[in-house]
Amino acid sequence: MDIGVFLPTGQALWEPAGDPRELIGFARRAEELGLSSLFVNDSLLGPRIEPLTMLAALAPVTDRIRLGTGALLPVLRRPVQAAQTLASVDLLSGGRLTVAVGAGFPGRFGQPLHELSQVPWERRFARLDETVALWRALWAGATAFHGEFHSFDAIPPATAPAQPGGPPIWLGGATPAALARTGRHYDGWLPYPPDPADYAAGLGAVRAAARTAGRDPEAVTPALFVNVRVDRSADAARRVMDAYALANYGMPLDDLEKIQAVALGTPEEVAAALHRYAAAGARQVVARLGALDLAGQREQLEQLAALRPLVSP
Repeated sequence: MDIGVFLPTGQALWEPAGDPRELIGFARRAEELGLSSLFVNDSLLGPRIEPLTMLAALAPVTDRIRLGTGALLPVLRRPVQAAQTLASVDLLSGGRLTVAVGAGFPGRFGQPLHELSQVPWERRFARLDETVALWRALWAGATAFHGEFHSFDAIPPATAPAQPGGPPIWLGGATPAALARTGRHYDGWLPYPPDPADYAAGLGAVRAAARTAGRDPEAVTPALFVNVRVDRSADAARRVMDAYALANYGMPLDDLEKIQAVALGTPEEVAAALHRYAAAGARQVVARLGALDLAGQREQLEQLAALRPLVSP
C-alpha cells in the first residue's frame, strides 16, 4: 500500500506562529521520508492556500513524490482556464499530477461556493462529468467541443500535459451514483468510508460499472482518504483528534467517525486499521494528519512515514 499525506494548507494550522512558506519544507520532508504523494484540499470558504497555486510551488522543489488534489471542485472554475493550469502543473512537475475531483456537498461546503462562483447548484454532477470530458478533449488536442453546458466551435491549440492524455482524474464519493460514474468515466476512486466493509462493497460496484462500460476494472486506482493520529495510546490519540475534528470539521470525533475513515492510536493500532482497508482493496492511502499546528503536523508526518513497513495488503 502506498501512503501519502495531505499538506496542512489551512491557515489555522500554520498561524499564529507559523509561516505558510514552511509548507515547502514540509513537502520536501515528506519526499525525503519516502511517502508516495502530497495532496491538497480545495475550498473557496475557510482561509487556506489555493490548491493549484500550492502544487505549482511544490512542482520545482520536489522530484519524485506525486502531487494531487483531494478533492478539486472543477465546476467552480472556468473550465478552459482550469485545463490550462492543470496541464501547466503537470508539465512543471514532470508528469507527477493526479487530480481527484468532487462536486461539493449540501451545507456550507456546497451551495454557498456555487453562489460565490456564479455557477448553478443544480445538475452539478452532470456539469462535473462534462467539465472533465472537456479537459480531456483539450489535452488530446481537440479543436471543438459540444456539450450540454460548454460548447466551443473553434478551440486554439491548448497546452499539452506531460502525461499523455493528461493527468489521471479520480472521483471522490461513495453514493451508488458516484460509484457508477467512477467506474464509467474516472481513473481512480478516493472515498472515505468509515467501515472497510463498505469500502470493499463500493470498490466492487466501481469495478462492476467499469466492466459494464467495457473498461478494465483494474485500471481504476483504489485509493482512500483517511484521518490519522499516531500517539502513545488510543486514549491520547482520541483526545487530540477530537480537538482537531472540532477545529477542522466543526464536529466532535464521535460524529466524524460516523462519516469518515479514521485511524488512530499506537503505531500498531493505526497500521492495523490501514491494513483492514488494504485487505478491502485499497492500494493508495492519503492521510489527513490529526494535529493542531504545523509543529504537530511535522511530528505526525514522521510518525506516518514510520508506519510504512507495518502496512501491507
